[in-house]
Amino acid sequence: MTSHGTAVRPEPDRPNTYIKFDGALAHVENAFNLVAASSILILMLMAVAQVIGRLTLNMPVPGFIDITEQAMAVFAFCGVAYCQRVGGHIRMEMVLGKIHGRPLWIAELFGVLLIAVVVALLAWGSWYHFDRSFAIGDSTMDIRLPTWPSKLVVPVALGLLFLRLLLQAYGYLRLVIDPSRAPIGVPIIHDVEETAQHEIEEVFGDDIEAGDSK
Repeated sequence: MTSHGTAVRPEPDRPNTYIKFDGALAHVENAFNLVAASSILILMLMAVAQVIGRLTLNMPVPGFIDITEQAMAVFAFCGVAYCQRVGGHIRMEMVLGKIHGRPLWIAELFGVLLIAVVVALLAWGSWYHFDRSFAIGDSTMDIRLPTWPSKLVVPVALGLLFLRLLLQAYGYLRLVIDPSRAPIGVPIIHDVEETAQHEIEEVFGDDIEAGDSK
């Protein structure tokens, strides 16, 4: 990965505590992302069972709609921190793609801090809805499935995203102070040519290596 061509130098005083915390948080994010992916797979299998059951035995999966509604919070929110870590969210790079060095890191820092404020407010509001659902014993209409577990997923996942944003804010702050440092714990923007090259390598990696060796 490159950083818009900004030259970086090795750091004799690497932020080891920051790196270790970044790695530990990444393990948690990977676990959450695996849960999100698993929930999608389970829902797909349930949808197949639902269709087959209706068409052949006239026996649909009990509470399929209720389960799907509750699972939406899992696969919609559990992967947001992971996506933020790898820079997978949709970005508008018409301006950021044209600046380099300290101005770029200042813009990135400002954006991350702004998002962190929004995420903190969303986490607070979603925690209120979870607490209310838990207190009144709210449940779904069909099979009376409790709704508080899915509502708890939202503030927990947003809290994980908030921690990731704080880590990235520190990472960008390091680069604002000294742009020659190596970027650590922050996603790096690729230009169009680099993105295309990475996609080609991912799809045809073995063929490219075999061609180069000839």
